[in-house]
Amino acid sequence: MIERKAKVTVNEWITHGNDAFLLTGARQIGKTYLIRQCLKESGYPYIEFNFIEQPELVNLFAGAKDAKELLMRLSVVAKEPLEQGKTIIFLDEIQEFKDIVTRIKFLVEDGTFRYIMSGSLLGVELNDLRSAPVGYLEIYDMYPLDFKEFVRAAGLKNDVILMLEDHFKKRNPVDDFIHSKMLDLFYLYLIVGGMPEAVAVYLETNDLAKVAKVHEKIIRLYKTDFSKYEKNYKLKLQEIYDAMPGQLDQKNKRFQLNAIEKGMSYDRLKNDFLWLKDAGVAIPVYNISEPKLPLIISENRNLFKLFFSDVGLLTSCYSNQVKLAILNKEKAINNGALFENVVAQELLAKRHKEYYFNSKQQGELDFVIELDGKVVPLEIKSGKDYKRHSALNNVLKNENYKIEEAYILSEGNIEIEGKRVYMPIYMIMFLENTELTNTIYKIDLDGLGE
Repeated sequence: MIERKAKVTVNEWITHGNDAFLLTGARQIGKTYLIRQCLKESGYPYIEFNFIEQPELVNLFAGAKDAKELLMRLSVVAKEPLEQGKTIIFLDEIQEFKDIVTRIKFLVEDGTFRYIMSGSLLGVELNDLRSAPVGYLEIYDMYPLDFKEFVRAAGLKNDVILMLEDHFKKRNPVDDFIHSKMLDLFYLYLIVGGMPEAVAVYLETNDLAKVAKVHEKIIRLYKTDFSKYEKNYKLKLQEIYDAMPGQLDQKNKRFQLNAIEKGMSYDRLKNDFLWLKDAGVAIPVYNISEPKLPLIISENRNLFKLFFSDVGLLTSCYSNQVKLAILNKEKAINNGALFENVVAQELLAKRHKEYYFNSKQQGELDFVIELDGKVVPLEIKSGKDYKRHSALNNVLKNENYKIEEAYILSEGNIEIEGKRVYMPIYMIMFLENTELTNTIYKIDLDGLGE
């Protein structure tokens, strides 16, 4: 059984939620499976409707004049009785029905049943949801398995993870044997990635060729969606997606628009990049002009790196011989793009706003994030010379930035050198903002009135 961290959120809604709940994300990341699993385990009666498998439901929803009529229609098409106040209605693939938000609002206000939904961002119509006033709808974004979810699925005991987290917090080196095994798991993650079907196939067979077939199938599904939207909106989605591996393999990983068409401007392709981002199949990391708080103020959306939503899908573009060389940690293989792709995934899954910094005078920082209210640069090193980082040194010396520390993530063990914190690359799974425990603030206006 592959446990997902989103399960906690879904179970919490099933137990206590009153508003509608939407679990969203890219294709093939396990949304439908997770909701079904949670509903079955909960013991609550539920019924499932799927807008792709049951296209007639679109007309059923659209034709109803009010909530009462819609509920009557639902009860007619339901295969079992609906128990008022008990049955949970699961609506799947809701991107097939654009007016779902309006309809759900009236159903929630009616209060007869509760509603949980799933939708794929490959139906970019879900953008309508994010721009609508949805105080009656809780939205949770789901992603492929992150590294912590992956190692748990692979059999790593929770006490080992807790021990590693303690080392991360206390900055104590990890035992050499454990460090070596964690690197083995990390390199396996580079190949298998976090798409649930690929992980399940690997755990069942240990056959990387079968894993590769899963990746190929998923990419074909993505490209099918690309072709549909390219025809309707004259986009270049497949050209961009196909160019991404080569772009990430360059020393400067910034996406070069000339790879699509010579002389192409960002304005002409802006909607394409936004589509890939909103569809959950690509992760843009935007440039900032200064590593100073708040980072978003100096964001430049014309300059960006474009990563895959899942490192396994990126590695699937490589030959089998290269994959084996990666697993064997052969020095001839440059894993820089793969290491950075994992970091981009992890930061997104942890809800970080991720950026990179590049200056002609100072050089480039791979990633810059805000961590617990401070600017923290991240340098990602896949080779043995991970202590060479002139750009980072330049930034740390710049007193205008007031950066207190930076992380260098590599194959090396934990080590501290001044403001430089060297961490094993697998410890990216612990780089999270501390949750605020007290956010209550009451202003004192005594003395300003009668």
